[in-house]
Formats: sequence, structure tokens, C-alpha cells
Amino acid sequence: MTTQATQASAPAPAKRRLMKHPRSRFAGIIPAILLAIGMLLICEVLVRAFDLPEFVMPAPSAVFEVLFTHQAQLFAATLVTAEEVAYGFFMSAIVGALVALVIARFDRFGQALYPLVVLFQTVPKIALAPLFILWFGYDLAPKVTLIVVMAFFPVALNMLVGLQSVDPNLVALLRSVGASRSEILRRVQIPHSLPYLMAGLKVAVTLGVIGAIVGEFAGASAGLGYMIQFASTQMQTSLVFAALIQVSVLGLIFYYLVELAERHYIDWIPRPNGP
Repeated sequence: MTTQATQASAPAPAKRRLMKHPRSRFAGIIPAILLAIGMLLICEVLVRAFDLPEFVMPAPSAVFEVLFTHQAQLFAATLVTAEEVAYGFFMSAIVGALVALVIARFDRFGQALYPLVVLFQTVPKIALAPLFILWFGYDLAPKVTLIVVMAFFPVALNMLVGLQSVDPNLVALLRSVGASRSEILRRVQIPHSLPYLMAGLKVAVTLGVIGAIVGEFAGASAGLGYMIQFASTQMQTSLVFAALIQVSVLGLIFYYLVELAERHYIDWIPRPNGP
């Protein structure tokens, strides 16, 4: 009874830690905001000073004007790209984790599989996009497939490092008391690898956004990548920059969603005091 009560109350300190310093967390992003504002002001002054044509280099004020006036169109495109990223990231997380588990669990098969995974990772993924369009058409499937082949590798590699970095003395001790290979994997190696897995997921989600845009460049009728490509052919450079801002914000949201999940579910990871 006492043990159950202790386990039930265990997440409480983590939740308090998440809500403990909202002011300090906000203060941490103030330097980045000030730096961004300063760079935009410098860019605005330079564009106006040299009187650059808008189709060559629009002023930040013109980009933000387009960003607000075309927001409905940009938001609809963002939803399309976000759906592709969400499905692709979810699939890449599953594929990457499974590859790491197979390599860690089955030594001989893992020794054969690992070089092939590394070899596949060296293939330029942008060259695969036209093939996926040819095989799967112009719908969601080719974009999701491209995201998976781009994003699964950091997940697999980071989780594999976590699985293989368990204290060998602990593994030897567990084997001496009769623990099987699967039990050691399930009870020790997988929990130990979770912080490494989350690090890989944070890299994967940013690659997922890039993969979605590349897939839309190759062939699409909607999405931010399609909008960027269409606007560039019409020399609407302000709209290109506005879509790029939207892509960056989308990537930022996905990244911090993964980090939020990490802070909520894996709250024992020591974190630096930096941003």
C-alpha cells in the first residue's frame, strides 16, 4: 500500500519542476527574440538603402504584410504539410526503434543489418523523391515514405547507442542470477535507452519537416513546399519568404512538442541550465 502510494505520487515533483520557473524559461528566449528583431531591422534598412526590387529581396515589412494578408492560404497549406510530418515522424520513430532493437537483440543479424542501414543512409534522399512519386502517386504516401527514409536513421542510431551503453557489470550480474537476454533488454536496456531515443526523435522531427517540403517539391498540389515552388515561379518572393517563415514555425512547434513529451514522460534526465 505504501509502495503504491509512493509510485502514484512519483510524477508530482516532475510536474512541479515543469511549472516551477515559467518566468525564467520565458526570459531565456528574450535574447533570441531581440537578436531576431535586430537582424530584421538591419535587413529592412539595407533593402531600403539599396532600393532592391521586391522580387529580388523583399523588405521584412513586405514579407510580414504578405504573411498576414495570405494567412488563410498559408494556414491551409501548413495543415497539409503538418499532416505529412505527423504521419512521417510517427512512422520513422517506429521504424528507427525497431531497427535499433533488432540490432541490439540479435547479434548476428544485427551485424549484417547495421552496415546496410548505414549504406542506405548515404543515399541522397532527394534523388529518391521522384521514384516515390512514380511508385506511390501524388498523395500522402510518397511524402510519408520520404520522411521515413530521411528521419529513421537518427532514431535508430541514438537508441542503439543507449541500448549498448548499459553498464556491462550490471548485465553480467543479471545474467548470473538467471535473467534471459529478452528480460535484460526489456527491464534494463530499453529504459536506459529512452533519453537517447528522445534525442534522436528531436533530430528526426526536424528532418521530417525537411522531408515533407522536399516531397512537395517533387510532386504535390498542396502544402507549403508546393506554395514555395509555385510562388517562386511567379516571382512572388515575399510569399516565398512568408511560406518559409511558416515552415520554420511549424518545425519549431513539432520540436517543442517532442521536448515537452520528453520532459513529461522522461523526467529523470538531467538537463543543463541553458536555453
